[in-house]
Amino acid sequence: MSRAVYASDPAHTRGRRHPEQPAPTRSEFQRDRDRIVHSTAFRRLVYKTQVFLNHEGDLFRTRLTHSLEVAQIGRSIARPLGLDEDLVEAIALAHDLGHTPFGHAGQDALNECMVGHGGFEHNLQSLRVVDALEERYPAHDGLNLTFEAREGILKHCSRRNALRLEQLEPGGVGRRFIDGTQPSLEAQLCNLADAIAYNAHDIDDGVRSGLISIEQLQELALFERHHRQALAQHPDLPRRARRLLYEVIRRMLSEQVYDVIDATRALIEQHRPHSADAVRRAPTLVRFSSGMHAQASELKQFLFAKLYRHPQVMQTTGQAQQMVRELFQAYLADSAAMPADFAARQDRERAVADYIAGMTDRFAAREHERLTGARLL
Repeated sequence: MSRAVYASDPAHTRGRRHPEQPAPTRSEFQRDRDRIVHSTAFRRLVYKTQVFLNHEGDLFRTRLTHSLEVAQIGRSIARPLGLDEDLVEAIALAHDLGHTPFGHAGQDALNECMVGHGGFEHNLQSLRVVDALEERYPAHDGLNLTFEAREGILKHCSRRNALRLEQLEPGGVGRRFIDGTQPSLEAQLCNLADAIAYNAHDIDDGVRSGLISIEQLQELALFERHHRQALAQHPDLPRRARRLLYEVIRRMLSEQVYDVIDATRALIEQHRPHSADAVRRAPTLVRFSSGMHAQASELKQFLFAKLYRHPQVMQTTGQAQQMVRELFQAYLADSAAMPADFAARQDRERAVADYIAGMTDRFAAREHERLTGARLL
């Protein structure tokens, strides 16, 4: 499908922070995606957790598999809407590069440690990774991605940090959080694809773990509708519970994808943005319909209450947070325990935060045991 007038155009990108010659065979957004895939931070995602920590099982999702699922869902929606699929994929693959080990538990603990030193936001950390922390080029730090990719990676940002970014880069990726404008449609799409992906795979991982049941899920309108339809079409599925769950999740994903496409088309028709820049002055255009939004919110609330706050998950969450806090204090007390390039930095707290945020679950656990002598997980 041809690119729509409101899509981001790699031939008219707002550019890179360090000018480069165009590639002979790839668009600017394809180059972004390729740089992300070859980055060190991307490889680390395979050992960074989602809900279940890395040691708890080989089949649970990781940040890497989640990012791949977001990219797949994003491209499925981008194509019929005429958006740039390569930019969608680049944003999707990079959106979690700044996540700490141990998922949101690690992020919360690191933010607590950084109170008084600028705090810690994983979206801002993802931007730091692609702007500064990757070391792959002789002339500059970071991956030197396009403005559009960087804008999409910075999904959320506090006003305080947006103002700081604006000082460093006037009119840059922090501006929209100050003036209330929108990012590109590709960035908006990745935000929603992220939510669709984690709701679906957290159902799968939650049932696989035994912490939530099919019977509990049947209380949710979105799940029960597709559960009922799957059984009507395949009456033998109750004897194959795993296949039944996969079929229900597949149908749920499809309905949400088609709903986003239809709702977004209707909003684009209503607001008629004539360019990618016009999108920025419009309301959020990539959305669920009101009915699907309510059902997806019900599912999200269920997962929060029944899975993310399950006593078993909370127990490992507490241990993971203790580990991050104790790592932070250990490196702060003895910076020589970190690699030399981190130990040499003047901003010690931020250096420690950057080092810990880049760790995988298993490396963090090994480092914690090495430095403290305690094995928590």
